[in-house]
Amino acid sequence: MTSYQRILVPIDGSPTSTRGLDEAIGVAKLTGASLRLLHVMDELEFVSGFESGASYAKEVVPKLRRRAALVLEAGRKRAEAAAVAVDTLLVECFARRTCEIVCEEALAWKADLIVAGTHGRRGVRRMMLGSDAEQIARTAPVPILLVRAPEDQIAEPAAAADGRASTTAAAKAVAAV
Repeated sequence: MTSYQRILVPIDGSPTSTRGLDEAIGVAKLTGASLRLLHVMDELEFVSGFESGASYAKEVVPKLRRRAALVLEAGRKRAEAAAVAVDTLLVECFARRTCEIVCEEALAWKADLIVAGTHGRRGVRRMMLGSDAEQIARTAPVPILLVRAPEDQIAEPAAAADGRASTTAAAKAVAAV
């Protein structure tokens, strides 16, 4: 059996990613592994077209960074509370797919395993909303453990007109920062 020593955990602060983090913590405790928590911040996530580039860069992007820092800090504290070695990494990107960044980081950090939460969407919801976890599983250079959240913890976002998940909840979280 493979002994995992370096576990990469993409997190976004959602209940689903927290469940993935908890599973990664459990595996790390069993194997003595260290965790790297990865948060991908897409700087274009909230572009509406109505704001100027300068105001977006001055107001929205700093809020995105603060929220990203809070997500990573909460994850780090969770792992440390379980006595698991952990570090964090924030990757800011410009309209890149999360799955690409996760797979690149798995190679760069020499991860033995990726643990990611998944919503387990099927059918039209998966087609409309996409699945970062599914794309990571298809392209991962190392083994991946997908952890599905219980049905009662999954809140399905509405699809936006462009096929992307609605960002209303995420926008509210950023605005609160």
